[in-house]
Amino acid sequence: MAARAIWKGYLKLSLVSCAVALYPAASSSSRVRFNTLNRKTGNRVKRQFVDPETGEAVEADEQVKGYPVGKGSYVLVEEEEIDALKLESTHTIDIESFVPRAEVDERYLDTPYYLAPDDRVAQEAFAVIRDAIREKRMAGLGRVVMARREHLILLEPLDKGLLGTTLHYAYEVRDQSTVFEDIPEVDYPKEMRELAAHIIERKAGHFDPSLFEDRYENALIELVKSKQTGAPVRTSSAPKASNVVNLIDALRKSLDAEKGAPAKPKSAGKTSTRAPAAKKAAPPKTAPQAKGKSLKRAS
Repeated sequence: MAARAIWKGYLKLSLVSCAVALYPAASSSSRVRFNTLNRKTGNRVKRQFVDPETGEAVEADEQVKGYPVGKGSYVLVEEEEIDALKLESTHTIDIESFVPRAEVDERYLDTPYYLAPDDRVAQEAFAVIRDAIREKRMAGLGRVVMARREHLILLEPLDKGLLGTTLHYAYEVRDQSTVFEDIPEVDYPKEMRELAAHIIERKAGHFDPSLFEDRYENALIELVKSKQTGAPVRTSSAPKASNVVNLIDALRKSLDAEKGAPAKPKSAGKTSTRAPAAKKAAPPKTAPQAKGKSLKRAS
């Protein structure tokens, strides 16, 4: 199925602009999801907003947003008033500046999107902007409005298009000192660090997300399939805790265990910076359905 754009507008660099569309680069829609049912009747239940004073359900046309300004006191804000807050970035991603990609702290990265030209007329201007960014080895910073909120967005060349990653604002990223300040300086034998370094070396390889499967998702699928067919539900026990209490002994035993395991594969020669060729997509998983319908294993 063709990807569906979640936003359409214009990409603008100074006086150059082109029509573009934004597509999600990641999705959780294939995960197993459950409905909430009435245990007695088996019917699916629905959520309602209820007035805690009257106990009555409040229908959608009677609901209004309120900002708390005191105990039990709110400033009412209408949907039309929010819609009236039109920002230039509502329909345009205006690239305001360029920065070296390495300067962008990873903690600020939020959600990835693909940015592509939206029509044939836009293709030339889009290619010019994309190739100029690639040539300068920089990343563009702009703003985009999605779901009424304005987001900072980082733009980088990716294959034939652009990768746009929304960023957290500075006030959203917590200072690490609030968590790390109580970690004391520790003096430990040099041998411990050397043993840990050897373990890391044994486990070293290259990032390949296809090597990691979602074990919890697969377990959910097996659970639902077992209940569909009436087969016994397989359960797994938690791993037993290690009886090693001495850290250096634990490091030595870990290293011995790694020596007995095959080394991680490493690429020969110079490492390519290009993304690996896309593998043939696996058939989509089917969400849990009524008894008798199939449920496929997660790939």
